[in-house]
Amino acid sequence: MTTPTLDFDRCYGALESRDERFDGQFVVTVASTGIYCRPSCPARTPKRANVAFVATAAAAQRLGFRACRRCLPDAVPGSPRWDHAADVAARAMRLIADGVVDRDGVGGLAAALGYSPRQLERILTAEFGAGPLALARAQRATNARILLTRTDLSMTEVAYAAGFSSVRQFNDTIRSVFAAAPSQLRGTPSPEAAVDRRITLRLPFRAPLDSRWLRWHLAAHAIPGHSTAEQRILTLPHGPALADIGFADRHVTLRLRHLDLRDLGAAVSRVRRLLDLDADIATVDSALARGRFAPLVRSAPGVRVPGTSDPFTSVVSTMVGQQISTAAARTHLGRLVAELGAPAPWTSDDGPTRLFPSPAAIAESGSTVLRGPRRRINAIVGIARAIADGEMELHAGVDASQSHDALLARPGIGAWTADYLTMTVAGDPDVALDTDLVVARTAADLSIDRAGLADTAPWRSYASMRLWRHRLLTVPDTEGPAS
Repeated sequence: MTTPTLDFDRCYGALESRDERFDGQFVVTVASTGIYCRPSCPARTPKRANVAFVATAAAAQRLGFRACRRCLPDAVPGSPRWDHAADVAARAMRLIADGVVDRDGVGGLAAALGYSPRQLERILTAEFGAGPLALARAQRATNARILLTRTDLSMTEVAYAAGFSSVRQFNDTIRSVFAAAPSQLRGTPSPEAAVDRRITLRLPFRAPLDSRWLRWHLAAHAIPGHSTAEQRILTLPHGPALADIGFADRHVTLRLRHLDLRDLGAAVSRVRRLLDLDADIATVDSALARGRFAPLVRSAPGVRVPGTSDPFTSVVSTMVGQQISTAAARTHLGRLVAELGAPAPWTSDDGPTRLFPSPAAIAESGSTVLRGPRRRINAIVGIARAIADGEMELHAGVDASQSHDALLARPGIGAWTADYLTMTVAGDPDVALDTDLVVARTAADLSIDRAGLADTAPWRSYASMRLWRHRLLTVPDTEGPAS
């Protein structure tokens, strides 16, 4: 039976047309074959009487369906609803993708969201057709398939790296989900994988994607010693890893090195959020193209709102960069990293070698390293102490409005900073940065007033980003925010 929130006729129309835009937004269960597929599966379209539509792969698995080995329904972009929605279910999915259930159990997930385990079970089952354990199981199966097909790890290593508690559980899950033994899924690993266990992945996205804007953003916000235009150090639950990011026509290439394999899912989830790869960009562009933003959409389709792979780094970077140029902010942040950041467990031959300072390190010594107005230094040290002491939380499961209010309540954080961090850290798609100087100037040049920007709701973050992009990539010597 189709989930009540999914319209059968609309979903079946997407299935008939093999519309890739719906991949990841729902899955198709086929009663006659016992498998589930993505909407764009190239197989013959099943009869209407034999299909139903569910929101998640976990719901399909819970009903006894197996993943199609032709279209690989788990190898698609994530749901844009989980990426941008602020409700409890969407925030829970972001944390599940980050591996919270594997690390802290359902109790840890519920605590992070401020609910009891029983309440959370009821919410997720009603919304997605499966509870947190089933959703986490589906996530582990996806991670296992990636490891089986992209690395030379042994079966035991794959089992524990994917988050399973035993090899038997791993074998049973793979057979149930994919109707095949793990050895049957084993691909031919890259020759590089056998050398240093590096993992190279292709991250799918919904086309189009403006890679020029993302490249600019990564380069402009690189921190000396910690990141470059192509590389990011990821601070993960079991240790740091080095991520190399590249762009192709149909995917983003992610090469992970020095990774504790238990952190594979978290690493992928954080890079996807950094690059906003799960956005339903066709819907966004279509909405913006109906008004004054139409010329900007035509000239550069697929502009994303870059997020963050590390909320604390983004908070400090944004606060350091207030009212100074991007170049000056990089200098200040480079000094902070050099003096307070711990060394990475690899050499400079690999890439950046300094981790971003921890909240505790900045709380203790930031006032002696940071430069600038004393009020800003005190504000940065204060928020670092609040995070280190557990008084303030910053993660993908925090509600955007709550995050915004908590930031505004901090001394030294104004409306612009709270808005910008709500957009990038909490992933709010509807933040109008109309007080930003670059946005305001560009809007004026294009004869777009505040009402015109307001009319782009619920995609005002994307409208703001398009104004930034137009200015920063077409006007020489123009710089954006330093975060």
